[in-house]
Amino acid sequence: MQDTYGYIRVSSTDQNEDRQVRAMREAGVPDRHIFMDKQSGKDFDRPQYKQLVGQLKQDDLLYILSIDRLGRSYEEIQEQWRILTKETGVDICVIDMPLLDTRNGKDLMGTFIADLVLQILSFVAQNERESIRKRQEQGIAAAKARGVRFGRPSVEPPENFVSVVTDWEKKRISFHQALLLCGMSEATFYRRLRELRMLRDSKNKNCQ
Repeated sequence: MQDTYGYIRVSSTDQNEDRQVRAMREAGVPDRHIFMDKQSGKDFDRPQYKQLVGQLKQDDLLYILSIDRLGRSYEEIQEQWRILTKETGVDICVIDMPLLDTRNGKDLMGTFIADLVLQILSFVAQNERESIRKRQEQGIAAAKARGVRFGRPSVEPPENFVSVVTDWEKKRISFHQALLLCGMSEATFYRRLRELRMLRDSKNKNCQ
């Protein structure tokens, strides 16, 4: 008996998956057969995808919204398509690309057309991701050149930092008290402490 499944991947936990879920339900996929991974697609260490592949059997039907849900590179997409259709023997329907529906055209010409479309689309998907990454890198480089700083704003040490460190090093105050007096987290305190000690070492060397 044929079962129908759907696979959804979103690139991070904050990306909205509603469109993919809605497409699966409109295709008639039962909610219990919808598998979803919320993580990067840089590799295939995906628990839900692995569980899905382990559950699929010959003649089952798998829906995906677009071809890039199967991988982030030309090679990955081709390999996963081969495993699913050739080794496991399932049918795949790519909702956004009706030509990629292995239920249609089971003859030689139909298979040839589907394979050709798959190769073109997977190649385009990889190139688009590389273009997006390149544009992001160029945008970040341009922003840095303009003086834009990324990440958390740096916490400057307070004016009493040196005296607090001295008191802490001489065991006049506890580490917890030192953090409170400086208004810093433990990680920030240690980072500033390393900088202070490097500065001290540098001055000592210059005095010798």
